[in-house]
Amino acid sequence: MGIAADSVVGGLPAWRVRRVTAHIEQNLDKPLPLTGLAAVVHMSPFHFARLFRHSTGHPPHRFVIRQRIARAREFLARPELTIAEISRRVGFRTPNHFTTVFRRVSGVTPRGYRIEHAREARPRDDGGAQ
Repeated sequence: MGIAADSVVGGLPAWRVRRVTAHIEQNLDKPLPLTGLAAVVHMSPFHFARLFRHSTGHPPHRFVIRQRIARAREFLARPELTIAEISRRVGFRTPNHFTTVFRRVSGVTPRGYRIEHAREARPRDDGGAQ
């Protein structure tokens, strides 16, 4: 019994995964359509999407969203940027859309995340007593 020509056996080669994930990391502030990601590794969008999901465990769009949220968390940990600036830097068109997606992925709003992170980063003033 042979393997069908269109079946996914091993996913993308590691070098293709590295190339496309590096492209995503370098371009989080820009639109990252499936056709563009597939073009980075010279594949058709459909075939790329199937193999990428097999290789990473996530469809390309979800992977991009997760990377954007991870980068946003890094920015939110520092108070220098506004939430609107962060939303633009991680590729969301509007702060409202950013907040909606961030809350769906993280379970908390960007502002709530920033407040929690600031609270955790503050040294405790308990005098070291236990």
